[in-house]
Formats: sequence, structure tokens, C-alpha cells
Amino acid sequence: MIIGFVGTGQMGEPMVMRLLAAGHRVRVFVRRDEIADRLREQGAVVVASLADLGRDCDIVICCTFSDTQLAEVALGPGGIAEHMQPGSVFVSHTTGRVDTLMRISESGPTRDVAVVDAPVSGTAAEIAEGQLTILLGGSAEAVDRVAPVLACYGENLVRTGKSGSALTIKIVNNLLFAANLQLVAEAVRLGAVMEIEPDVLQRALTYCSGSSQAAERAVSAGGVEAFGQIAMPFLRKDVSVCLESAGARGADLGLLGEVVRGGSLVFTSADGSSDAVHSAAT
Repeated sequence: MIIGFVGTGQMGEPMVMRLLAAGHRVRVFVRRDEIADRLREQGAVVVASLADLGRDCDIVICCTFSDTQLAEVALGPGGIAEHMQPGSVFVSHTTGRVDTLMRISESGPTRDVAVVDAPVSGTAAEIAEGQLTILLGGSAEAVDRVAPVLACYGENLVRTGKSGSALTIKIVNNLLFAANLQLVAEAVRLGAVMEIEPDVLQRALTYCSGSSQAAERAVSAGGVEAFGQIAMPFLRKDVSVCLESAGARGADLGLLGEVVRGGSLVFTSADGSSDAVHSAAT
């Protein structure tokens, strides 16, 4: 098989490196010359257009930052979806909207292209070690086909059911993570009022029953504020997707929504929306 890849940014580039190291034939569409040079040196074929990527590959993996970028590369003029061949599979690692996935699955003249939503949980370092968690939504046949490929950088491949189910789970997970981080920030505030140094409190919490991945990652980054500066663009984008998706389905976010909106970390604007950050796909 020939594997296509678009979105070779912070997360995507190490994914491609793992695919190449496993011996896969990989074609990439890259806009930044320095990344193209690095991947070419490792054996990737750099194609000239998104249409070429769709036309020539059996599986196309997309790892763009935002839903807007996913729609652009898959459905825009000269996009991937309309050029993919019958029997091929489109895999999306993007945390975005389920209806965008449905539009991709319904695009093109044949509509005989399977779509697998495969949002990820983890870091670039975990990708490099092959330890990423990947949720997989889609038909059993399509998931069976792509799972051995994604296992090059994913250790935990979690099948979630029909197409769109993995993405729904991911946005609920990310809202929960944002709520956990908000609670960690509140614990730090309370500790300071009670004359406990923030770094001492945060370090201690990672050994106690009140710990969470949010607490552990905050400590690793140097504290809640430092971690927020790193993660906030992603968290605001994902909270925005969750708010939009829940609103479209008439779902009440309940206590999770109250916690995310109510703490010292600003995930949403005054009107309740999120200031999603968009970066150019690479």
C-alpha cells in the first residue's frame, strides 16, 4: 500500500517518521520546505498537490490542527476527497466536527471511499516512542485495514463503533481535561490563600488521590500557568468544537460546562464561545 499524509506539523511529522521507519511507502503534501527536506531525506515522496495525494494513495491520513483546515484540504478546490480512488480510506486525526466527516464521506463522484475518524490523545514525544492513544470510529472493514498502519505510532488503538463515535468521545474527553485543569488551577489558588507555595502543592498533588493527567502535565510544564501557555490554543479550539457540537445536538454540558467556564483559566469568550486558534496546515 501507499500511505498519503497531510498535516506534518508538531504531531504529524513524527507520525510520518514512524511510518517510514516501519518500511511503509509514504507520500506527503508539505508546504514548508524545511519539513519537506527532512521527510524526503528519510524516504518520503513529496507530492506537488493535494489532488496528487488523493489520486495516488490507498490510505490518506490527515493531521491538521483545526476542522477548518480539515475541510479545506479534504473538500476545498483541488482537495483530496474528490480525487481518492474507490476502495481507498481517508483517516482523520483532526479534532473537529462530525458533520465535516460526513461531508467527506459523501464527497467525490463515486462515494466509495471509507472514512475513519481517528482522533488522538498524547504528545509528540509519545508519537516518537510509538505510544500514542488513537480512537477509531468507522466500519469494521475500514478500521481493520488502517489499524496496522496506525499501530506504527499508536500503542492503544481503541475501537469506538460507527463513524463519528471516536470524534464525539474525544471532544467529551477534552472538555473533561479542560475541567480538570480548571480545578487544578482552583486548587492552586486555594492553596496560596492557605499559605502553601504553588509548586509545592502541585508536586504533592501528583502523588495524592486528587491527581490527574491535567495535574501531572501541569507540573511537568512548570505549573498551571506555564502549561496553559503551551496547551491553551489546542484546548480553546477543542472546547469550541465541543460547544458547537453539543449545541447542534441540543445537549446540556451540565457541570462540565460550568467548571470550564467558571474558573480562572479562560477557555471561552464572554459570550460563551471559544477563541479558536487557527494555524496554517503544513
